[in-house]
Amino acid sequence: MAMVTVEERYEHLEKTIRGYNISADLGQIRAAYEYARECHGSQMRRDGTPYITHPIHVAQIVAEMRLDSESIIAALLHDCIEDTDSSYEDIARMFSPTIADIVDGVTKLTRVKYTTMEEEQMENLRKMLFAMSKDIRVILIKIADRLHNMRTMEYQTPAKQKKKAFETMEIYAPIAHRLGLARMKWELEDLSLKYLDPVAFGEIEKTLAAVTAEHSRFMTEIQEEITSRLADMKIVEPTVYGRVKHPYSIYRKMYLQEKTIDELYDLFAFRVLVNSVSDCYNVLGVIHDIYKPILGRFKDYIATPKPNMYQSLHTTVIGDDGIPFEVQIRTFEMHAIAEYGVAAHWKYKRGLHGEHNEGAYEWIRRLLENQEDTDAEEFIHSLKIDLFADEVFVFTPRGDVVNLPVGSTPIDFAYSIHSVIGNTMAGARVNGRIVGFDYQLNTGDIVEINTSKSARGPSRDWIKLAKSSEARSKIRQWFKRERREENVAQGRAAFESELKHAGLTMSQVTESGVLPGILKQSGFQVLDDMYAAIGYGGYTAIKAVNRIRSEIRQQSRAAAIEKAVQAAAAAKETQAGKPVLPKKVKSEKGIVVEGLSNCLVKFSKCCTPVPGDEIAGFITRGYGVSVHRRDCPNADPERRSPAEQGRWIKVSWSDDLRETYSTALEVVCKDRNNLLVDVSTALSTCKVSVTGLNSHATADGFAIFHITISVTDSVQLEQVMRKIHQISGVMKVNRPAG
Repeated sequence: MAMVTVEERYEHLEKTIRGYNISADLGQIRAAYEYARECHGSQMRRDGTPYITHPIHVAQIVAEMRLDSESIIAALLHDCIEDTDSSYEDIARMFSPTIADIVDGVTKLTRVKYTTMEEEQMENLRKMLFAMSKDIRVILIKIADRLHNMRTMEYQTPAKQKKKAFETMEIYAPIAHRLGLARMKWELEDLSLKYLDPVAFGEIEKTLAAVTAEHSRFMTEIQEEITSRLADMKIVEPTVYGRVKHPYSIYRKMYLQEKTIDELYDLFAFRVLVNSVSDCYNVLGVIHDIYKPILGRFKDYIATPKPNMYQSLHTTVIGDDGIPFEVQIRTFEMHAIAEYGVAAHWKYKRGLHGEHNEGAYEWIRRLLENQEDTDAEEFIHSLKIDLFADEVFVFTPRGDVVNLPVGSTPIDFAYSIHSVIGNTMAGARVNGRIVGFDYQLNTGDIVEINTSKSARGPSRDWIKLAKSSEARSKIRQWFKRERREENVAQGRAAFESELKHAGLTMSQVTESGVLPGILKQSGFQVLDDMYAAIGYGGYTAIKAVNRIRSEIRQQSRAAAIEKAVQAAAAAKETQAGKPVLPKKVKSEKGIVVEGLSNCLVKFSKCCTPVPGDEIAGFITRGYGVSVHRRDCPNADPERRSPAEQGRWIKVSWSDDLRETYSTALEVVCKDRNNLLVDVSTALSTCKVSVTGLNSHATADGFAIFHITISVTDSVQLEQVMRKIHQISGVMKVNRPAG
């Protein structure tokens, strides 16, 4: 087949745009294409194609979402600020400030990387949500960008394939789901699975190919039978078609339900698209008349839409051959929204501009507001629940639908209605019977909250019982506002108790002068503000005392270290201009420290360097020289404070190395049976000493291993990492840093 030229790709893009937007500004779009082509110049992609093909593909995906001209232009320009000499000002001047804002937003999102460092991940996700709340087109273009990158991931290294696939599965696919971009979500998940668990992906594809061939007659017969009956019912111009479930959907169901592919109820699915809502319910009657419905497998998302605007009727039935299959019934408008979510909603309900945009992503702003008083760990936990978790749909006594995270309690329900309802709640009834505040709600429950004017307000235990960040945030706000004196007293007691446990006294804290700095770092004006925050749960006494204890220890040993620094500086000045004679330098733990001998050396726990790594040294206050990997964020020259520049010192590996060095690994896997056995076997095969191994499972089906091993050098470490990478289900193996 002949190669498609860049110009032909662009002409195909224009043809797509003309097909849905006759008023599109093709002149400006052509100008953006030519500008991007000139900016990227001779840059090439890893597959050997000119770099400009990537922006064209991204713009093509955006056009298939039927977005406006500004979105197409921004998609063509999305890498100009990041990868060329073009600036925000250039794009704003040549096109418009709005387009420049979108491109700048996508550029910032390009730097969002999945990381195990809670603080950094929190900030990256917060930036992403903030960009989305300003202009939702930013994230739509970014998802299109990620989709094309995943389509061409075969040209990347295996390590990068897994890293990007894991990031896509953890962040971009769930956001695509939350925005209702079903088609893009499915493709992102399938492409990610291809690299995260290639063995399982290959087996599913192979089985699907066999099943599809075996049941092609069955699918054709079902399609013809439904079409024929609908024609008899005088349903106007219905569209009926069948499909097989996507590989990741099958993979997830097999994993969660512990079933084989033959045991899945909805391996096959049929869609019926009609013109009106009344036709949807008529078609449902026809389907249940032809086939036997399976009890408990009917869902009405038309009457109770999902939060991402998805609407459809779902029913699972059994055909004459005894094969179960799912039928989804929806209008053509509902189908467009199911496929392209927010993007399609604009086409049917609103334009891209104007005040009507507010409600489209109000949930994003609400997420940001609910995270204001949380630390990093709480932020990540609650964000994954609010944004990515499954949901339950419950009803008010009046029949209004309320969606909540799975595991929610009456407390979550009350605060979702109004903070006053939550604050005055005295009891709850579910389906007419009294339940406790810890009762977990199920889809279909009718929930009634009993309130009392004499209620004393929420209990502090409610924060632990509440599942949604909205409820926890409102409870904290109540304690923060209504019970300051009580909070201060409780916070002071907790703080002083923790001080005593740490072997410190209040006089030590005030006399050392560390308190003002600790308060400033934590964002408090005075000590009572910190006490109040501890009292209402916005801060912890343990965190405050740990920071103070660390600062006091550093101060107590600072004088001795300062003398060492000054002595080293004086020695350098004395030797300036004199010939340097080679001399044998004694190493400590296999490390040679420039200008210092018999110096205490320790390997930093944040990055655990081993021989073969490029390293840098930092003269600590009281602990000697701390050795970091040069790729450790803590050793990044851009992050060093000017006051500490003189503490960074040159270090190198000596010839008299120790036999082994301890280092840490983090392994992220899809949880399954015998996973720990396989990891242990791989480590044993590599003949390394394991000095620590702990693991924990996450709520979304992952397992995370933290392993400490002893290796001779970075070469042996790479061999161990490669061996672990080969284990089925392992998605990511990395060396923690920072």
